[in-house]
Amino acid sequence: VQLQASGGGLVQSGGSLRLSCTASGFDSDNYAIGWFRQAPGKEREFVAAMRWSRNSTKYADSVKGRFTISKNNAENTAYLQLYSVKPEDTAVYYCAASTQFTSEPREYFLWGQGTQVTVSS
Repeated sequence: VQLQASGGGLVQSGGSLRLSCTASGFDSDNYAIGWFRQAPGKEREFVAAMRWSRNSTKYADSVKGRFTISKNNAENTAYLQLYSVKPEDTAVYYCAASTQFTSEPREYFLWGQGTQVTVSS
């Protein structure tokens, strides 16, 4: 049972990047997938969430209109598409699974290993 996050890297301000989160070992249809991020010296913060079996999504205000969460059921993979990135988006990005459709990190029981996103100005 695991989540595997990938797709991070170095991107210029204003650019785009797509992060992937592949689930294995459990039926993701019964869960919500969330994306969180943690910058150096800061607490982990909510970015976006999606209920896997429905097209319900929610976003942090700081990324609304710039980031898009989506899924590919056939590949059991969730995505976070980053558009118009800013230097303040620099962080380690984590995907996580929860039985609740929530922005609260404490409600997530399974976490991926994190992928670094660095935005240069």
